[in-house]
Amino acid sequence: MAAARTNAQIVEALATLANILARDNDPGRDGEKWLERFMSHKPTLFTGGYNPGGAIKWIDEVEIIFEAMGCTE
Repeated sequence: MAAARTNAQIVEALATLANILARDNDPGRDGEKWLERFMSHKPTLFTGGYNPGGAIKWIDEVEIIFEAMGCTE
């Protein structure tokens, strides 16, 4: 049986959802929204230097994130 929710908890949950929807549907924040979504996947930090294998691995990981986000070529 589901735990009973108080009216205050329901109001708080609905307010949170409304804020998320408003934030994610703000056309002026498209770039910021995409960056937040990308960063939420916790991409590996590429530190540079000469490491061809590490660079290829990093690119592969970033491409997986882009694919998960629904990005096109």
